[in-house]
Amino acid sequence: MKNSEDLAFRSAILGALLGAIIGTLLGAATGGITVKLTGILAGAGIGLLLGILTGALTGLAAWRTAGTTGGVSIGAYTGMGLGAVLGALAGVMIPDSARMTVNTQGMPMLDALVQGRFETTVLFSFLLAVLGTAVGAWVSGKNLQPRKVN
Repeated sequence: MKNSEDLAFRSAILGALLGAIIGTLLGAATGGITVKLTGILAGAGIGLLLGILTGALTGLAAWRTAGTTGGVSIGAYTGMGLGAVLGALAGVMIPDSARMTVNTQGMPMLDALVQGRFETTVLFSFLLAVLGTAVGAWVSGKNLQPRKVN
């Protein structure tokens, strides 16, 4: 049992580290919609926090579902599902005042992303599903121990 607990801990740490990096990049890119430095920095900060949370939980979930024999695909699909759910929860919690202050400069594609609560929730769900997919695939690939075939 000790080895299994150690693998779970290492999976969570690796997931949090990868989530922090990917989340910061995704957050900064999403914050770029505001066309302001403060928006980019706020997006990077929120992406960092959500990335650490999503990455750690995805690492644990990938360890649980894929283990050492599941492979990259099982971890990727686990992360995709978990990231989408966490993104939906995070997107619902964004206050309308924050969403309405985004400067999209009248571009229809960007206006569609921040038009209502549903659109913002879908955006967050998509972004965290991308993050979860990458983290889940990486963690389960790292945990994979190939079988010996005679």
